[in-house]
This record gives sequence, C-alpha cells and structure tokens, in this order.
Amino acid sequence: MTGALLVNLGTPDSPEPAAVRRYLEAFLSDPLVLTMPAPIRWLLLHGVILRIRPKKSAHAYAQIWQPEGSPLLIHGRALSAAVGESLGADAIPVELAMRYGRPPVPAALRRLVDAGARRIIVLPLFPQYSEAATGSALAHVRRCAAELDTPVELVEITSFHSEPGFIEAAAAAARPVIDAIAAEHVLLSFHGLPDSQVRKNPGCLSTANCCDAPGPSFPRCYRAQCFATSRALLAQLGLGPERCTIAFQSRVGLNKWIGPYTDEVLTELRSRGIERLAVVCPAFVADCLETLEEIDLRLRAQWLALGGRAFALAPCVNADPAWVDAAAGLIRRAADSPRG
Repeated sequence: MTGALLVNLGTPDSPEPAAVRRYLEAFLSDPLVLTMPAPIRWLLLHGVILRIRPKKSAHAYAQIWQPEGSPLLIHGRALSAAVGESLGADAIPVELAMRYGRPPVPAALRRLVDAGARRIIVLPLFPQYSEAATGSALAHVRRCAAELDTPVELVEITSFHSEPGFIEAAAAAARPVIDAIAAEHVLLSFHGLPDSQVRKNPGCLSTANCCDAPGPSFPRCYRAQCFATSRALLAQLGLGPERCTIAFQSRVGLNKWIGPYTDEVLTELRSRGIERLAVVCPAFVADCLETLEEIDLRLRAQWLALGGRAFALAPCVNADPAWVDAAAGLIRRAADSPRG
C-alpha cells in the first residue's frame, strides 16, 4: 500500500513564551537553518536568541492565535483531511506532520505503517525548494523512516513552484482581493533566506538577472524558483510585470539576505505614487505568523503610515478545493512513478 505524508515547518503548542522558546530551540538548532559551526550556533542561540525572541514572538503569535489553535496547524489539518478524502478511491492514507513540534514525523510515519503503507509519498508543503525548509524536512523524514521496525520506500516531492494546480489556486485566492480594492500594484512577498545559503549553488546570484531563466542550479535554487512562481502566477492573473514587484520578507540578524526586502520595497512603491496595494505570499501554502502577523498587521500598518490608501493581503491556498485537487494530483503522480 502507498501512503502520503504532508510535512510543514511547525508551530508552537501555544502562544506562551515557554512554548515558543521550545519551538525556537528545536527550529534554530537545525544546522540547515542556522548554517554556522555548531559551537557558534549554540552560543548565538542560547546566549542571545532564546533570551530575547520567545517573549517577542509569543506576543506576535497571540495576535493571530485562533480558539482552535495555531492557524498553520488548523489549515494543515484541514488540508490533510481533504487530500485524504480526495485520495480515498485510491486507498492512499494521508498524515500531517511538522518538521519541528507537533504532530511529530515519527508518529505520523508509524500511523502510515500501521495502516499498511510500505511506500510513502513525502510532500513538504514548501512550493519552492530550499535546504533550510525542504531539504531539512526530507532529511528528517529519512532519519525517522530509517528507525522504523518496518522498511519503507520514500518517494520525495521536492518542489511544486510552477505546478499548474497550485498556481491556479493561488491566483483564484488573489484575484478577488486585488479586484476588491482596485489594486494599482501587486507585491509578491516570498520568505527570505540568507544570501550565503543561496550562493552555495554554483552560479547563483552571479549576475543581476541570473534568476530570470532556469540554469543548472535551478532544481536547488530557492530564489530562481520564486521568480518562476512569480512568472507563472502573473500569467495566470493576466498582470504585466509593470504592475508587480517581487520581494523577500522575514529576514533576521545583521547578515545579508536575498532581496529586495519587502519592508523596504514599500517606501519605493509609495515614492512612485502607488496608493492601493495588494500583497500575495506564494511561498506559503497556509496562512501563518509570517502572513497574518508580519504582513497583514505590521506591513499593513507600515503602508498606511506611509500614506497608502488601501492595503489587502490575499489568503494562502490553505485547504481551498483547487489546492486540495492539486496536492492530491501531485501525490497520485508520485505514486504512479516507477518503484525504486
């Protein structure tokens, strides 16, 4: 039997500083996230970050927390259930897991194995590939699968940056928001990465326009895949490049991250006289802290303070039926692939 494992990044168990601290410690202890020598990472994490960030992040989580829990987990459970229902005729059980936190990967794998799955399709819920997210999630699933008492074959889906179903679902979610405020401009805001992580790929960031066309490093280049998503999404929305700006959010620390930076782009857009702005976040399949708090609260406040007249955030694809169909299709195609 074939099973499917959906994997997202993770979320604290509650919007309390202690819970946020546990989550941040697990997340930032990953050498694929903080890419530095282990002693330096430990000192930075325990000497600085975990002394400052938990309280601040807990306040941010509290502003978006729902009665049912974390939005990321709520939408993840809804997606998992809907994809499982869609795949029911194919007898493919589906489980949701988080790379950090709960529900944990080992327990999800165990449930799939107990249901009879011996071939597991692993779908990290990150449209664009990055070592920090996709790579870490897949490596963790491999380690956990190796510890099972029952051998399983893993079939990995590494990205779906231009998957037609995903693009169509994202466009369908964005179009009513763009129209509702008669947006003059659309900002596509992707999660950022340290510049150094992208430069590990040969040729990446070697020229100003290196992400405009696929190159040898494309399968592992996060920034190039973000640009590919943007091109596909703009085509689906029928928008020309003059009505869109691509930017990267969520940077932390003093090191250089890939740009341009979302918060800095706002000032430039206002200087051009743009007043009505719609924001789409195509690096996220589920609304979460980075969309609901960072963009819809903080970025909105920044835009209005700059004199913007209207601001709207398009929802992520979440468990929209079009995205459910697309995710189920990705799993079906992987299930039909030749056995390794």
